[in-house]
Amino acid sequence: MPHTWTKYRRNTVQEMRPYEPGEDVSKIDINPIDAANGSPKEGDMIARDPNDDDKGWLVSQDYFAQNFAEA
Repeated sequence: MPHTWTKYRRNTVQEMRPYEPGEDVSKIDINPIDAANGSPKEGDMIARDPNDDDKGWLVSQDYFAQNFAEA
């Protein structure tokens, strides 16, 4: 049986900051595909969980450019 896909819009604001080349990213989740493509790199962004400042993840420059605008 084929899956039915539905489009959803996010209704939250995500806090992010630019990745700084050379910074310690040992506590940042980085998608293996992004890592294989050279991330973290200049232009990438670091997002954080608003409920847990210790949780963060990398958002690649391309994904960020296509999906986010400053609030």
